[in-house]
Amino acid sequence: MTVPLLLDQRRVELKFQEHLDSVCFRMYTEAEAKKLGVTGWVKNTRQGTVVGQVQGHPEKVKEMKYWLSKVGSPSSRIHRAQFTDEKPISKLEIRGFGTRY
Repeated sequence: MTVPLLLDQRRVELKFQEHLDSVCFRMYTEAEAKKLGVTGWVKNTRQGTVVGQVQGHPEKVKEMKYWLSKVGSPSSRIHRAQFTDEKPISKLEIRGFGTRY
């Protein structure tokens, strides 16, 4: 009997200090996440930060972290990106990628 191979999934929390057009940042983040095939969410806080979560294959999560910290939306200037609580998960906990309010 063969045991099914489970893909190693990762989850990471994110928080940004940035200057940007926040609506466009969320829109571009959602588009990039869908392009990479990761799941999760992103939202603005009242403190002027952006927080969220990304889940998916480790390489895709790594690519999304790079995009979030180095590229971002065309109108963004990211000052500091923090990625915390990164850990393996046995299955995706979130379907799709969306904006929370």
